Amino acid sequence: AAMYSGAAAGPPRRDFISVTLGPEEAVGVGGYNNSKAWRRRSCWRKWKQLSRLQRSVILFLFAFLAVCGVISSTSVGEAWKSITDKSLDDQRTEQAIPRLKLANPVVLPAPQKADANHGDYPELSLQKPPKLPHIRRGPSNLQIKAPQRDTRLKTRHDTMRAVEELVEVDKAEKTEKSIISWRGAVIEPDQSTEPPSNRIMEPEKPSSVEAEDQKEPVPINKRQLAVIEAFRHAWKGYKDFAWGHDELKPLSKSYSEWFGLGLTLIDALDTMWILGLKEEFEEARKWVANDLVFDKNVDVNLFESTIRILGGLLSTYHLSGDSLFLEKAKDIGNRLMPAFKTPSKIPYSDVNIGRGTAHPPRWTSDSTVAEVTSIQLEFRELSRLTGDEKFQKAVDEVMKHVHTLSGKNDGLVPMFINTNSGQFTHLGVYTLGARADSYYEYLLKQWIQGGKKENELLEDYMRAIEGVKKHLLQRSEPKKLTFVGELAHGHFSAKMDHLVCFLPGTLALGAHNGLAADHMKLAETLIETCYQMYAQVETGLSPEIVHFNLHAQKGHKDVEIKPADRHNLLRPETVESLFYMYRFTGDKKYQDWGWEIFQNFNRYTRVPTGGYTSINNVQNPSNPEPRDKMESFFLGETLKYMFLLFSDDVDLINLDKYIFNTEAHPLPIWVPA
Repeated sequence: AAMYSGAAAGPPRRDFISVTLGPEEAVGVGGYNNSKAWRRRSCWRKWKQLSRLQRSVILFLFAFLAVCGVISSTSVGEAWKSITDKSLDDQRTEQAIPRLKLANPVVLPAPQKADANHGDYPELSLQKPPKLPHIRRGPSNLQIKAPQRDTRLKTRHDTMRAVEELVEVDKAEKTEKSIISWRGAVIEPDQSTEPPSNRIMEPEKPSSVEAEDQKEPVPINKRQLAVIEAFRHAWKGYKDFAWGHDELKPLSKSYSEWFGLGLTLIDALDTMWILGLKEEFEEARKWVANDLVFDKNVDVNLFESTIRILGGLLSTYHLSGDSLFLEKAKDIGNRLMPAFKTPSKIPYSDVNIGRGTAHPPRWTSDSTVAEVTSIQLEFRELSRLTGDEKFQKAVDEVMKHVHTLSGKNDGLVPMFINTNSGQFTHLGVYTLGARADSYYEYLLKQWIQGGKKENELLEDYMRAIEGVKKHLLQRSEPKKLTFVGELAHGHFSAKMDHLVCFLPGTLALGAHNGLAADHMKLAETLIETCYQMYAQVETGLSPEIVHFNLHAQKGHKDVEIKPADRHNLLRPETVESLFYMYRFTGDKKYQDWGWEIFQNFNRYTRVPTGGYTSINNVQNPSNPEPRDKMESFFLGETLKYMFLLFSDDVDLINLDKYIFNTEAHPLPIWVPA
């Protein structure tokens, strides 16, 4: 109380704080306590001593660091998961690959037993890149007794599923496009968009294959997938409306018969094998096994039935190793033999395969030169496989006889030959088109097939090419295209059949096999002409026949088309030569030209319900006038050569091991045993 009173001040006052220490807290008694409870109380006291602002800043920093930590951990986690998943996928792939049966690069090494399992059908082929610059190779040491399935022709279900998905995508897209209507028939619009590529797994190594065939494969590309889709579309029409019959009529959804032997189906067998269409092939094989019967009272054309049926069966036998096809080939081969029972040994054009009789056409006793000289590859191969010499003997006699005949003009032959006298008729007319074309093709191909030993064949071929250069080559205006015309009794005609476009490929094949280098130069100029027969036409499709302008005329192109010649039958000859040119040169322009042609087939000839149709007018894009017929060679040749053209695999039917017949059926080149 005194301190608040007014009494005089005493001595200075001091303030004291009294602190009482517990026994465990006194220094020297309990010492420093570092327990968790003590630390928590100490930290809490320090936190309470901070201002509100300081505490807010600290809390914000902690929250910010927490958010950054969450984001960082998420990113790192995803990266780690990706690495882990990739590692697991790689392990699964390594485990799965040895169990896969994969695709079929289609070169046949040494053949296997004839009765090999026909159940191993291919799907899509893996191919090998070309070696450029190209070095000419001689025939491989191929021992051929009975054929084996190509070790590179194996199944690829994943790729086929990709093709099926492609078809569904195409169907969806087509609903958004405009369509072309032909007199009530709806034709699909442009199919030019390249389909998407698909992922292809690595194949297992073949169990037994020559070292040269153990090479890295090349995946199927987009253009090849487009060809596969086109084939399946055409096959759908045939299966739905013409199954077991000769040819599809896609617009009327019906069929036409020529021989009544399922021509389209047989012609397409090896195409399905090469394209890897397992299900379609197996279904067609069942028809051949159960329904293909040659014992019927029907006349067939010797040439057409040989190149399409006999050639198709022999080729499929070599590719698949299935003896069913060899047995059928022997059956039809024997039934065609009566055609050779003529006074001259020059065969009749027609054979009744049920009665065993043969005869010339009703209007003449002549046969065409091309027909009697373009059955040799097939009958020679049938003799080699069966051991029966009669087949080869019959066709060799024809070639030896023609070799000795007069009436040739520097190796060029007339178009007709009489079956009674064995002499050329209608002398003085020379062409490389219809009725003579494949005579020249088979001269070279027989020489190659037989191991390059038959010199008479080579002599006749070389002399004929010189005759072409001397008498039939001219240049057009204004682009100065080199073309092959015709000669009639000394008068040159600037007419060229589309059929003549086989010649660039044949010339290139000869040059590849060691013939004159100028043959390849001529091939390069002629294939340009054949391409222009498409490019200078309104639809981008070639007519059956063109006439070239020899003199420059204002407003005129090189190519002129007469009304009777402006149809297109879906022919393969230009695509065939493009395939040979690309295979031997590696020049991508040939693939690009083929792709243009393929797109135009899709644009103007594709029928939505299935199939493709020949057209009557290549000069009218708005109304090409469909003929309502799909020739069997569209599947047997045109699409097959398209697929091979777009491949970069030189072993997809290796041209040092195989020779194509004139219907695009590959047969093996003979090598000494």
